[in-house]
Amino acid sequence: MTLLAGIVAQLLHLLLMLALAPLLLGCIRILEARLMGRRGPPLLQPWRDLLKLLKKRPVLAENASIVSAVTPYVGLAATLVAASLVPGFARDMALSPLADLLLVVGLLAIARCALALAALDIGSGLGGLGAARAMSFAAFAEPAFLLAVMGFAMLAGSTNLDAIGIALQEGAPGPRISLGLALVALLAVALVENGRVPLDQPLDHPAGAPAVTLLQGAMLLEASGRHLALWQMTAALRLTLWLALLAALFLPFGIAPADSGPLAWMLGLAVWLPKLLLLALLLAVFESAIARMRVFRVPEFLGAALLLALLGLVFLFLSTGLA
Repeated sequence: MTLLAGIVAQLLHLLLMLALAPLLLGCIRILEARLMGRRGPPLLQPWRDLLKLLKKRPVLAENASIVSAVTPYVGLAATLVAASLVPGFARDMALSPLADLLLVVGLLAIARCALALAALDIGSGLGGLGAARAMSFAAFAEPAFLLAVMGFAMLAGSTNLDAIGIALQEGAPGPRISLGLALVALLAVALVENGRVPLDQPLDHPAGAPAVTLLQGAMLLEASGRHLALWQMTAALRLTLWLALLAALFLPFGIAPADSGPLAWMLGLAVWLPKLLLLALLLAVFESAIARMRVFRVPEFLGAALLLALLGLVFLFLSTGLA
């Protein structure tokens, strides 16, 4: 019965992540529009755009290889597997033994490399520029992410997300400097991974069409039809993944065990959804208040995040007496 409950909870979690990804993106668009004094698009507009694009055949360049046709599916599959590993309304799901932070980092790296390969395959100048900048920024973002993972592993004795959430939920109350520094570092990494302001300008930003300095916008200029829908779904799912990951690490309360039954699942869902909406609101407020920085300042921003993650590890060593 426990295995069956874990499988059902895992399937329900996966369906919720797929359904919520475009809805959260639409919610962020509405919040940003209202903060700027505009009405904004309907909540279901991202789903309408995806369904419209899925009905269209992709148009590939003459010099495009099989890479351009395969990478949208690889990127979506890697992001979908990573999203299924992040706990949401329940713990101890069927894939919980594989819910390792290091595995999540690797799957996100695979999706990022797939997008970069798709941009480089056509041979366009803007695609190559966006891919080069995205990979160079990842060289700063991934070490910061890994240092934060090391901190959580020291606190919980494991890199499993369920174990980390239980350890932080049952730990001694009170603020921890190392957790605060890790939070700031992960927020910076999340902005990089999702191409959000101030590091990038999303495709749906009111400022208009993608520019030369953009990352994801430049890499998706050659995508169309069904492939563009897959890339947009990957971006929406990646944003939802990061919101769920931050909620699981820093707001680990209200998560029900997978074998606790549908009633506990509903209670866990009633707690999980407001956490995602709160994080989406904070993101919308942040993007509305902060201007996009110059592309040459992005390595400094990510270097500061790397330094904060390292300082968090140092404070953790000092507090636990391991230094």
